[in-house]
Amino acid sequence: MALCLGAAGQPRAGPRPPPLSPRGRPFLRDAAGPFAGAEVYSSPMLPSSSSGSGSGPGPGPAPLLGASFVRELEVLQRRLEIRARSGGAGEHLARRRGGSAEFKEHRAYAPGDDLRRIDWAAYARTGEPVLKLFRAEEDVIARLVCDASASLDFGEPTKLDAARRLAAAVGYMSLARSERAQLFVAGDGIAREHAPVRGRAGLAALLRALDGVKAAGGTHLARAIDAVVRRSARPGLLCVVSDFFDPGPVTAALGRAAQAGHDVALLQVVAAEELAPSFEGDLTLEDAETGALVDVTMDAAALAAYAARFAGLCEALRGWARRHGATYVRARSDEPLEGAVRRFVARSVD
Repeated sequence: MALCLGAAGQPRAGPRPPPLSPRGRPFLRDAAGPFAGAEVYSSPMLPSSSSGSGSGPGPGPAPLLGASFVRELEVLQRRLEIRARSGGAGEHLARRRGGSAEFKEHRAYAPGDDLRRIDWAAYARTGEPVLKLFRAEEDVIARLVCDASASLDFGEPTKLDAARRLAAAVGYMSLARSERAQLFVAGDGIAREHAPVRGRAGLAALLRALDGVKAAGGTHLARAIDAVVRRSARPGLLCVVSDFFDPGPVTAALGRAAQAGHDVALLQVVAAEELAPSFEGDLTLEDAETGALVDVTMDAAALAAYAARFAGLCEALRGWARRHGATYVRARSDEPLEGAVRRFVARSVD
């Protein structure tokens, strides 16, 4: 939910700050990480976003991933660990034992064990039969849930631009590791589901899908998260990129995702004006998602109430992440992207 001004003699078009209650007191709907445009990519084969350059406000289209940032993503992807495993065969080394090329440990032979696993060199040295155990190769998938409701069409650059670039960065790191990535566009549930792609060859398709994401309509993020969990045959990395201005029980849905074995990351995108709104006086505010109008008086008490409600939303997300061992990263849409992605890779709780 977001709003704009509108009344006789007052502006009504353009970017909108977060919602206010009918009594003129700011409010954010109950919700259960990050960020911003940075320098963005390079190859003419890759699509562009519709906003500024990424390092700050600016005219003209800019690609989703910048050349210098891609070089940093190449380094970061080596440090990215996905804690959930799908159980399917793939190229990523998992924690469970299996038959990949990476040696894990020895174990004493027991009747019924596969004789092919005996380490005959160790047996020749010690006279005791032991098995060689290896780390298993397992398929890993990163599911990117990108909120595309109308409230993200706010800020400079917009929150949606930041969300798309964040999703592109996470997707790039996953694909660079020969893993799979899948994009879900969230609105009032799942607005669009794209087929999963794998490896570097799938990057162009993922970026084209992200480039086509437009902000419109309402949001029901909890319903979207539940739908993704239901459609997931196996758990994986679940990245939810949103402003989290949502009326539904978001943390309850996130809890169900964690219980299903997903490695959950919350990537909250906010605009500078949402952190410190500068409105004052008697205004008419419009809900960006429903079109509802309310007359409010923006005085010191209203701004203080808004700040408390906004801080409560962020603390709810932060607290959920700490309780469930999840990641929570928050950043402004007008800040560089690099720091937020580093915090995501480090699995920070902002």
